[in-house]
Amino acid sequence: MKTIGHLINGTIDTQASRTQDVFNPSTGEVSKQLALASKTTVEAAIAAAQAAYPAWRNTPPLKRAKIMFRFKELLERNADEICRLIGEEHGKIAHDAMGELQRGIENVEYACGAPELLKGEYSKNAGPAIDSWSEFQPLGVVAGITPFNFPAMVPLWMYPMAIVCGNTFVLKPSERNPSSVLFIAELLHEAGLPPGVLNVVNGDKEAVDVLLSDARIQAVSFVGSTPIAEYIYTTASANGKRCQALGGAKNHAIIMPDADMDNAVSALVGAAFGSSGERCMALSVAVAVGDEAADALISKMTEQMKNLKVGAFSDKSNDFGPVITRAHQEKVIGYINSAEQQGATIVVDGREPTVAGYDKGFYVGGTLIDNVTAEMTCYKEEIFGPVLLVMRVNSMQEAMQLIDDHEYGNGTCIFTRDGEAARYFSDNILVGMVGINVPLPVPVAYHSFGGWKRSLFGDLHAYGPDAVRFYTKRKTVTQRWPSAGVREGAQFSFPS
Repeated sequence: MKTIGHLINGTIDTQASRTQDVFNPSTGEVSKQLALASKTTVEAAIAAAQAAYPAWRNTPPLKRAKIMFRFKELLERNADEICRLIGEEHGKIAHDAMGELQRGIENVEYACGAPELLKGEYSKNAGPAIDSWSEFQPLGVVAGITPFNFPAMVPLWMYPMAIVCGNTFVLKPSERNPSSVLFIAELLHEAGLPPGVLNVVNGDKEAVDVLLSDARIQAVSFVGSTPIAEYIYTTASANGKRCQALGGAKNHAIIMPDADMDNAVSALVGAAFGSSGERCMALSVAVAVGDEAADALISKMTEQMKNLKVGAFSDKSNDFGPVITRAHQEKVIGYINSAEQQGATIVVDGREPTVAGYDKGFYVGGTLIDNVTAEMTCYKEEIFGPVLLVMRVNSMQEAMQLIDDHEYGNGTCIFTRDGEAARYFSDNILVGMVGINVPLPVPVAYHSFGGWKRSLFGDLHAYGPDAVRFYTKRKTVTQRWPSAGVREGAQFSFPS
């Protein structure tokens, strides 16, 4: 059985004292073994990044960008193989994996603009014969810790921009689906990246804690659940590191009485059940304003969900695949059970889907639950599965209060034909990413991604303009060249 290792200083290393099974969620079978990094392994990766930093820092941004241009071409050329690897270890259907990869490629495209993005600011004659300028310098060795649900896209949020800004990088991807991550990293080296600039270590908490404590790591970027995000942020910050840690979500969609219900339902089906709901931007709560809107929503959702196809990643006609592990499958089903026990109505039940030929896979079917209240466990916590909750309220203000009161503030949207209502909603809702008749308001690569409240720990969002700020530090230089032969006296007042 194949063993997946680490990429350190441009070389694959499969040696490890500990290993872990990697599963194919579609079949439920072990497909590979993963070498888990020890403290020594992670320290070797950090040392390689530190050794590569001086030369890479002094490489002109244009040369760094040219490597990114070649990297983009290789990603596009190898897209089918990348999507196959994602499907084998995540369970994502090919069309969904391709969408993920394309979003990642768009971030590489943005990083190709480094020569423009890193241009500083210059002021001539800021004072008498005094010039002043600001420049953006890299931090040094930085690290990224990424989740299972987007094994290609989320790492591409991080290291292309970090590297093109002149930093070197140590990536710790999810141990659930490491193959596509390593393959993509090897493509970057094929594009001309020098050894040591990007290193990949596979591991668990032992590897993470080394990255959080080692003084050579200057900054840490993380995407995952809120409890882990809070741990990453507090630990990294306590060790003097810059940190951005993106956490969990409970994304609400308000369905107004005037909404185009057919289009809203189609949008909800895709946004709630795509990728088995394993997206931090998945819509997991539909808040219907008025019983008439709620009844129409339930009726149309029930009808459209009859056509949902859950199954193996290898069948492109499927709408979504399995969840990531057996334990997570049981956890999602547990949330459905708790909703039923606490008084909600299971309208469409996905607890026992039939997937012919894949009875051992980790499947949960699309599930629709009505009459959910704010006190229920299924509402309070992030389910991260193909489950849509429906809540009934009497006004838009009541719906907005529900959203504002929740601990998460990642994404939200409203379905309406009323421009005034939409504008009020977008101006006042306490959420970081807002959609108006757009179910998944994920910012494009030249904007930045991030939520509010306990969905984000740190000041800067991911990718886009905020990524340039996160992976660089500003230095301001003020210079003056006195005229030859002119001697000036000491000045004791503060310069102005």
